[in-house]
Amino acid sequence: MFYNVVVNDWGETTYVPTTLGNVLLAVILTALLAAAVFFAGKYANRQHPEDTEASQKRGKLTAKQLVFCAMSIALGTILSEIKIIDFPWGGSTTLLSMLVICLPGYFFGLGAGLLTGVAYGVLQLLVDPYVLFPMQLVMDYFLAFGALGMSGLFANAKHGLLKGYLVGILGRYVFAVLSGWIFFAEYAWDGWPVLPYSLVYNGIYIFAEAAITLVILALPPVQKAIGTVKKMTLS
Repeated sequence: MFYNVVVNDWGETTYVPTTLGNVLLAVILTALLAAAVFFAGKYANRQHPEDTEASQKRGKLTAKQLVFCAMSIALGTILSEIKIIDFPWGGSTTLLSMLVICLPGYFFGLGAGLLTGVAYGVLQLLVDPYVLFPMQLVMDYFLAFGALGMSGLFANAKHGLLKGYLVGILGRYVFAVLSGWIFFAEYAWDGWPVLPYSLVYNGIYIFAEAAITLVILALPPVQKAIGTVKKMTLS
């Protein structure tokens, strides 16, 4: 009812959402965004309680957070299709897509960050699903992308975005490695045990993008611009 079993061009048996399945994913995406905005509002209220005294101000704040979370998910999806490096053995470095998904956590705290990351994973399922096993879907789309929201752990810390981004991508890396180890053993390079293969394979494309992103984040104009946007979203 919610998915079709399809053999793809590589002879793999995959699960592809049906129209009803896509509708369900869209409903889940909407619910996750609503929940993310709820947590974002609670975080903003703690940071600036004077901005939430009037219901009109609360409404404006909620709308602003909803727009930002939705735009982050949409922009992250677009940037994930822009490949800076496409490695011949698989995996690719994108144009700052992981950074964009880390921003809601840094701006609005852990709860909003985690939910926005999972919502991004749901959108990835809608746009380009690659599902071989049900639990692989959970690990690759919900847990790995959701982990990017751990940037919210450092929302109020000095150099919080740098710290949060590093923790977020490390979280994604852990789940990507576990997925490769558990579900993709047959793709290990010749002579490589599965776990070292997964560690190296996933580390190359994830940390290559991280290195590029950290260089960009170190630029003072970029730090200032992100700081300005954060203040705008919370005031």
